Amino acid sequence: MSSRPAPPGPAYRRLSVAQRREQLILTAQRLFARNVPEDVSLDDVARAAGVSRPLVYRYFPGGKQQLYEAALQHAADDLRDCFAVPPAGPLSERLASGVDRYLAFVDEHAEGFTALLKGGSVVETSRTSAIVDGVRRAAAQQVLIHLEVEQPGRRLGMTLRTWITAVEAASLIWLDEDRQPPVEELRDWLVEQLLLQITVTALQDGETARVLLRAAELEPVGGRVDSLIERLRMMMPLVSPRPSA
Repeated sequence: MSSRPAPPGPAYRRLSVAQRREQLILTAQRLFARNVPEDVSLDDVARAAGVSRPLVYRYFPGGKQQLYEAALQHAADDLRDCFAVPPAGPLSERLASGVDRYLAFVDEHAEGFTALLKGGSVVETSRTSAIVDGVRRAAAQQVLIHLEVEQPGRRLGMTLRTWITAVEAASLIWLDEDRQPPVEELRDWLVEQLLLQITVTALQDGETARVLLRAAELEPVGGRVDSLIERLRMMMPLVSPRPSA
């Protein structure tokens, strides 16, 4: 009785050095996104890419750690400039455009984004932490450009970096929740969060107050900010004042 031949593995393709390196990095991103990084071996990467383990080592002689860092850097480079939108028009619309670009990247590169921000791995080092922190700083810097601030004070800088962290966390949760709520609702929610955070900070910080007033002058009547203020005004009667002591 003849036995059937085993199904063939992935076909080996001849690629240029740059193409092969890109293939291995993208393959690693997918595996790191779906598994705890320490559970991913170079054999897993080689098998998924349809190449040999020695070939993976040829491109990444530092082993899995080097490949992990390359996968992080690849995702970081793509994500870094999402908030680099043209500095024209109302601040709220620029923020919305930046968040749109950010969420479009998250949606299109879900695996790489998850691999970039998952963290908590034994392969995490000062270098990988620096890569992730570099993305956060670059995003905050782009927002500062829209605020027309070169060197922010401590409170304004903390406000922006706190918001960037919240955007990251919300994006990861959004992916886990099957991309719900709809992306437009998530975008508006995140933009309004920053507007309110800046407003709260402005109550305690003169620099932020000046930035807020300057930005408010560019907001159109009936735009995003007016809509937010109106909804807050409508909600206030529903909040009963606390009795005085």
